[in-house]
Amino acid sequence: MAEATPITLAKGDGIGPEVADAVLHILDAAGARLKVEEVPAGEAMYRRGHGGGLGPDGWASIRRTRVFLKGPVVTPQGPGFKSLNVTARTALGLFANVRPCVSHHPYVRTRHPRMDVVIIRENEEDLYTGIEHRQTDDVIQSVKLVSQPGSERIVRYAFEYARANRRRKVTALVKDNIMKMSDGLFLRTFQEVAAEYPEIKADHLIVDIGAARLADQPERFDVIVTLNLYGDIVSDIAAQITGSIGLAGSANIGDRCAMFEALHGAAPALAGQGVANPSGLLMAAVMMLVHIGQGDVAARVHNAWLRTIEDGIHTADIFSRGMSRLRVGTQGFAEAVIERLGQFPKTLPGVSYAVTRPTFDTALRPSGRAPAVKELVGVDVFLHWSDGGPEDLAARVQPLAGPALELSSISNRSQTVWPDGNAGTFCTDHWRCRFVVRGEPIVHRDIVALLDRLAVAGLDFIQTENLCNFDGKAGFSAT
Repeated sequence: MAEATPITLAKGDGIGPEVADAVLHILDAAGARLKVEEVPAGEAMYRRGHGGGLGPDGWASIRRTRVFLKGPVVTPQGPGFKSLNVTARTALGLFANVRPCVSHHPYVRTRHPRMDVVIIRENEEDLYTGIEHRQTDDVIQSVKLVSQPGSERIVRYAFEYARANRRRKVTALVKDNIMKMSDGLFLRTFQEVAAEYPEIKADHLIVDIGAARLADQPERFDVIVTLNLYGDIVSDIAAQITGSIGLAGSANIGDRCAMFEALHGAAPALAGQGVANPSGLLMAAVMMLVHIGQGDVAARVHNAWLRTIEDGIHTADIFSRGMSRLRVGTQGFAEAVIERLGQFPKTLPGVSYAVTRPTFDTALRPSGRAPAVKELVGVDVFLHWSDGGPEDLAARVQPLAGPALELSSISNRSQTVWPDGNAGTFCTDHWRCRFVVRGEPIVHRDIVALLDRLAVAGLDFIQTENLCNFDGKAGFSAT
């Protein structure tokens, strides 16, 4: 008999312990070869002072087993408490979030009976880095970070996933018409990588119309790859329109570890009632089994689950008169799945999985690139100032530019207000003054000298952003 695979399990909060026990019962009955290390995680650990919801022993277990099956966790409100999901994704390098969204028509009500979409979401960058600053009385900044290596890794993962699972098309969702540099980088990377997979169709959509089409015509999509924030939103949309977000599992994949979880939350109002649907965590466990090379058991569980759904054995969240045959609770549903182990669905498509773990991990290493020639050609200085309008500020700042720089523009909330600004522009106390070189590229001490002059003049600078050209092309927005 094959050796058991160690995994780390956190049952979590709310309905977490109930659904986790049901899932473990099913996996054991199906013959899953697991050595489970259970660790406490969630609200109790937050209260003990562990800001990420998991203690040192839990992190050590995950790094040892490299596989984490996580029940839903409650993140307490207030400062000092960080989501365990976000913490794990960054701490463990879980760069890819994978969410299959499949309809089970007619047994689960949906307007989209032919939906079968996989959302692959970048997991570590974008606005989810959580870098924010209060800069003035009026303005708070949130920093969006998008890197070329991070973009290439997730895009390449999406195409490798499509190839391994015989998917026909990969669609990128971006907002490059507005965020021309950050989302533009993601799209350019997508197009470069797509050229290496000629057998897979590649296209892209602006994320707003893409989300609208996903909600209206999901059968037009196959695999979607996108940035972190967009992926969070569209994957919940996709899961919900299959009929229930409670049926969806999620995988978070990294080079060294992987985490598997349900999409739904802890639902503390339902805790202890025995009515929660364990399907989300069960589908996550199926993805886990495939990941650790137990595809035979994964298929056995998944097909039994499909047969249970098909036979109308439903929990309250998907129960529908006229279609459902029997309403059951958490344990009753688990027993129904166990009774059908070895059976296949009659009308829903059955599933099969490769017994071995996918071998495309090494293809996900970003390609090397030669560094660009970088020139410092100016600086944006952000000021906290409320003593007048743009003309007044220009009069204060312009004489301070110095011999190497000149003031070229002033903007407020990205709208140019000097020179030739619109008198109707609403202004806050947050101003950006753009200084550009008068001739030759400058050096950092020219910027330091400018800031010293601003400070002596009593102007409160709150942030600077260097303006650089890379290989002769501007590395900053025009306005």
